Amino acid sequence: MSNVLSIGIVGLPNVGKSTLFNALLKKQVADAANYPFCTIEPNIGIVEVPDDRLSVLASIVKTDKIVPAAIEFYDIAGIVKGASVGEGLGNKFLSHIREVSAIVHVVRLFEDPNVIHVSNKVDPKGDIETIESELILADLETVTKQKEPRGKASKDEVARYELIKRIRAELDKGVSARNIPLNNEEHMLIRELNLLTIKPVIYAFNVSEDQLQNKDQTKSVILSLFSSTNNHQPTTNYLFMNAKLENDVLTLSPTEQKEYLNQYGLLDTGLNRLIKKSYELLGLISFLTAGEIEAKAWTITKGTLAPQAAGVIHTDFEKKFIKADIVTYDDFVSYNGWIKARESGKVVSAGKEYVMRDGDIVEFKIGA
Repeated sequence: MSNVLSIGIVGLPNVGKSTLFNALLKKQVADAANYPFCTIEPNIGIVEVPDDRLSVLASIVKTDKIVPAAIEFYDIAGIVKGASVGEGLGNKFLSHIREVSAIVHVVRLFEDPNVIHVSNKVDPKGDIETIESELILADLETVTKQKEPRGKASKDEVARYELIKRIRAELDKGVSARNIPLNNEEHMLIRELNLLTIKPVIYAFNVSEDQLQNKDQTKSVILSLFSSTNNHQPTTNYLFMNAKLENDVLTLSPTEQKEYLNQYGLLDTGLNRLIKKSYELLGLISFLTAGEIEAKAWTITKGTLAPQAAGVIHTDFEKKFIKADIVTYDDFVSYNGWIKARESGKVVSAGKEYVMRDGDIVEFKIGA
């Protein structure tokens, strides 16, 4: 299991997608001092997951090396109407989306006569529906290609084909796969189809500075937009930011950043909010390791058991797992490290059934 989460950024041309992605690349360069980055393609930005706990841990265990969890953002070519049948860059963008865990859909909410809109008017509702329609059409093509099982088909093959027919009927009505009620077993049956519309979506609205300051008004515009769009989405999976401001803020020192953001009543940059929102949406948490070598964050899904968490560090660790010594972050900090936390009975010896929690600090005991 990779410790890097991947997110695809989609949107129509001229909505601010590239501006946002450039801010991510700038953040990547700023973060690179701490994170051992590999060489990556220009359309992929790997950035740190913000986690203030790591520097605190590093000072307690006296290490200079901090390794945050990371998140990969893929800049996916601007989608245009007809992309599912090869318009624009067409199918190239579709293959990129298939590989990611979630989608960030950048939607233009700002008015600017100098930035041409692809359909000559700012139409966030139409933009959302255009992209969703293209993804639905691409999924329809995928499910239509699935052949009915012949001869001695297994029970699973029959169930899978029946499910595909049901999904196809809903897609035909313009319903995205994520809005079709499916249980875990059904999700597993169609997992290898990699449907585009089954992936969770975060809507990132690119707003003007005025819209950023008038938060309540901007929120009500966005919520009314969701209630009027086909394929009505849950209204918590969105945020709004000014993509240009995100670029500007990254050139400032941390203190200046805070002051600059305060002018807009913001506690954090849009990029950091986007990363946190991605974690929430995908049900991800971080456990931490802290020793003389490094303080490091590891990404897992909520509900992960201790042996599987050990397997994130090294695949052998899951097989050879004996137990895990676990202390909460707060106790680790209060007792200034492992020794006093152990002496005070704050370290739990956890077995194979232990469910990991966010911020658990762990030492895994592994057999030979």
